[in-house]
Amino acid sequence: MSFFKNKCLPVAALCGLLALPVDSRAQDYPFRDTTLSIERRVDDLISRLTLEEKVKMMKHEAEAVPRLGVGAYNWWNEALHGVARTNEHVTVFPQSIGMAATFDAEGLRRAGDIASTEGRALFNHDMREGCTGRQYRGLTYWTPNINIFRDPRWGRGQETYGEDPYLTAQMGMAMVRGLEGPDPLHLKAVACAKHFAVHSGPEPLRNSFDARSSAYDLWDTYLPAFRDLVTKVGVHGVMCAYNRLNGTPCCGSNPLLTDILRHQWDFQGYVTSDCYALNNFMRDHKTHPNDTAAVTDALLTGTDLECGDKYPLLRAAVENGALSERSVNVSLRRLFTILMKIGFFDPVGSGPYGSIALDTLECDAHKAHALRMARESMVLLENRRHTLPLNARKIKHIALVGPNADNPKMQLGNYHGKASENITLYKELQRRFGERMRVTCLPAIGYVAPLEDGPSMEQVAREAAKADVIIYVGGISADLEGEAGDAGGVEGFDGGDRTSIALPAVQTRMMQLLKATKRPLIVVNMSGCTMDYAWESRHADALIQAWYGGQATGTALADILFGDYNPSGRLPLTAYKSDVDLPDFHDYGMANRTYRYFTGEPRYPFGYGLSYTTFDYSALSCTPVTQTDGEAQVSVTVTNSGRVAGDEVVQLYLTHVAQADRPQPLCALKGFRRVHLQPGESATLTFTLTPDELALTTPRGMTVVQPGEVDIFVGGGQPRHARGITTRMAIEGEPNQVM
Repeated sequence: MSFFKNKCLPVAALCGLLALPVDSRAQDYPFRDTTLSIERRVDDLISRLTLEEKVKMMKHEAEAVPRLGVGAYNWWNEALHGVARTNEHVTVFPQSIGMAATFDAEGLRRAGDIASTEGRALFNHDMREGCTGRQYRGLTYWTPNINIFRDPRWGRGQETYGEDPYLTAQMGMAMVRGLEGPDPLHLKAVACAKHFAVHSGPEPLRNSFDARSSAYDLWDTYLPAFRDLVTKVGVHGVMCAYNRLNGTPCCGSNPLLTDILRHQWDFQGYVTSDCYALNNFMRDHKTHPNDTAAVTDALLTGTDLECGDKYPLLRAAVENGALSERSVNVSLRRLFTILMKIGFFDPVGSGPYGSIALDTLECDAHKAHALRMARESMVLLENRRHTLPLNARKIKHIALVGPNADNPKMQLGNYHGKASENITLYKELQRRFGERMRVTCLPAIGYVAPLEDGPSMEQVAREAAKADVIIYVGGISADLEGEAGDAGGVEGFDGGDRTSIALPAVQTRMMQLLKATKRPLIVVNMSGCTMDYAWESRHADALIQAWYGGQATGTALADILFGDYNPSGRLPLTAYKSDVDLPDFHDYGMANRTYRYFTGEPRYPFGYGLSYTTFDYSALSCTPVTQTDGEAQVSVTVTNSGRVAGDEVVQLYLTHVAQADRPQPLCALKGFRRVHLQPGESATLTFTLTPDELALTTPRGMTVVQPGEVDIFVGGGQPRHARGITTRMAIEGEPNQVM
């Protein structure tokens, strides 16, 4: 969805009710009666609409029906990591990939709950003012993005929860729970799982690209998170993708939207197109002769709402017999059910969330949670000779060098809101140490080239050499990686995607000059993806992956650098050693992709992250699985064996003993838990492995629990790459299809 600037519109166009006659009985119609069932209210409203009114309410800019007292409603809103694109100040959390690095599902649920609280406050304000229909003010959030980050070059991967289907599903479900709240009949807000399905670049070709996927990869990698959000937490929205899947546009795909989503998964919510995706059917995919045929197919296969302006053509389709008005009503019923559940037709201020007010925006508790998530997101990759944490009592002068040392815009990533205070590392160090410590900020270079005006890199290095410690804060920004049309345009980037996982050469050269000063060199990389870290991993005294950390980035970084917080983030992506490790970007086959299928040696593996303390594992036990429809209980004891308190991210991986007649991952994450332990403290954790988690995918795409042996590893990362403990478990019984 491209970012379209708000146009200056007259108040009448912004507000829901236009200056036209309103039926005096409008407030007494049954669709306004909150004592009736949602079904009866929806049926009553549909019965009062003309065909022309109906189709105009099936666009994202749903038009008002003044004669019935129905205001306009704009379905397009974003809450990827906090409420986005508002004029008011709101809480901005780390970008989604950073929150995935927390491996903290409850923390993410709380972030979603905060976003829906702040969004409710804005929505309630508009309702009280009688002004609806403004973009980015509704409660239908097109979040979360649960596409699989299959290739680190994809620019929009920053919006996802990483490369692993299980982690993506767990974090996605947490976000849905936070946004929507606990009551399925009174939604706090509405989440939307996107982009369905098999969508992760290339950005420049997304409107015409045909993603080809085998049945195995489709069901083993690309669909599980969508399935879990639909079947386990009942997400109320799904967005279909721009691209084709195996030859058919996703927003007109009967296999995806009808067979899988509606029939197999019993999805009861609404489906929206990605923005202006239906325009692509005729123009780019060339699958339809005209736009009327395109919108007819989209509706009949299950796209209820169009983000765009083509659905008014549905009226002509009905009138010429290509479509029945009954089919229109099916989609309207889904859309109005959503609006009923958020209270759009209810008395202003009523319902369980009607009293949430603007004073909740960026309140202290919300800002504190943004800091918590920023701290938890940052991943310590290297710490030679215990360079970190720094001792503030011994340091008199720090040199901050690099394009992200004092760059508040970069910290917000994409699809972001606007915080009243967006703290960079430079500002935080100034605030924290004042005159007790000199902090020199030397941007020195841009992302891909030296600065045109300013000192040379050699001069910057000589100036930095005067400091006790040098912190290089580099990486890239969402101006370079992101959505098609919003990012890119320079060497090394293509329409939002990256062409290489290497850090731009000018930054490596700057770090080499800084290293030559013989001062301790700490490197902080900020990006929405992993890099190859080719030079940094071998030469930096310490290396931190900080993502786009949101409004509290600088505070969280300072806390880690000076030991006020023990780093605990874990990589939600594989960090490969070079571009040579990556298959063709256009190939959607999972062979040799992600930690589950990559047969090479990574720079840093998925799940990796260092701490200022150490953790030991013991007493791993597992109950037997005597039937393939049974569960396994896994128990393990974790001990902080170091000298400082810290969080361990306990990870459970399964490896099925290989059988030549079936494909399978090398290992697969099937459980994780974040636990805080004092020095010497132990905790015993229990995981439940359900049939879903014990199953494998067959070549035909069925999910089956097979009898056989399974290795269970529990530790601080993957098997072979982390401290942990392994046991072998037998699964007995006949094969059992679970999905």
